[in-house]
Amino acid sequence: MSQSAAGYPRLLALGDAAFTVEFGDGIAPATHARVLGFAAALETLAADGRLPGVLEWVPTFRSVSVHFDPDRVDSAALPAALLALAGEGCRATASGRVWTLPVCFDDDFAPDLADVAAHAGLTREAVVDLLAATEFTVYMLGFLPGFPYLGGLPAALEMPRLATPRTCVAAGSVAIAGRMCAVYPWDSPGGWRLVGRTGARLFDATDPARPALLAPGDRVRWQPVARDGLGG
Repeated sequence: MSQSAAGYPRLLALGDAAFTVEFGDGIAPATHARVLGFAAALETLAADGRLPGVLEWVPTFRSVSVHFDPDRVDSAALPAALLALAGEGCRATASGRVWTLPVCFDDDFAPDLADVAAHAGLTREAVVDLLAATEFTVYMLGFLPGFPYLGGLPAALEMPRLATPRTCVAAGSVAIAGRMCAVYPWDSPGGWRLVGRTGARLFDATDPARPALLAPGDRVRWQPVARDGLGG
């Protein structure tokens, strides 16, 4: 059944100053392509001055939330305009940036790597090789500023979150949970399984143009390095 036949795209009110446009009910590359295409179309309209009063839009795995100033936007007309744009079936026409980021897989940086290897029936080295051979896609940012949710984790490495989250995960920690990979940009609590650490700086509040290093649609590969090669 097509998404259109299943009732997508559909629009939901998000308070009195935002609408969410949904493109599907699950995490899938085709759904995410529609999300990125819709966000790109909004970017084009905004650059042309055709979205007065629209403040920003936030893409997720399967939807885009559009925030607006209710004093400057006809909130009765906006839903139809958003659905019409979403219904055009636009897809992302250009891929995002491609990144190769250094990761150290030493034991103290990867306290859960042995458990992941045992669960997968692989050696520790084979897990590192599999992670390094995978091209991940940034689906969305969330949880913390600059925290990327990366799709593409090989099925063999799929594991649930920890039953008891850690009270502090070090910034730069590369982690997995379910079929996702992620990087913690800041020291924070966290329940994902830690498999390495990068020295890449994922968020810089002093850069107004692009404070987050990664963006939805970007692709990421891990480059295994010794700890003195992390940089950052």
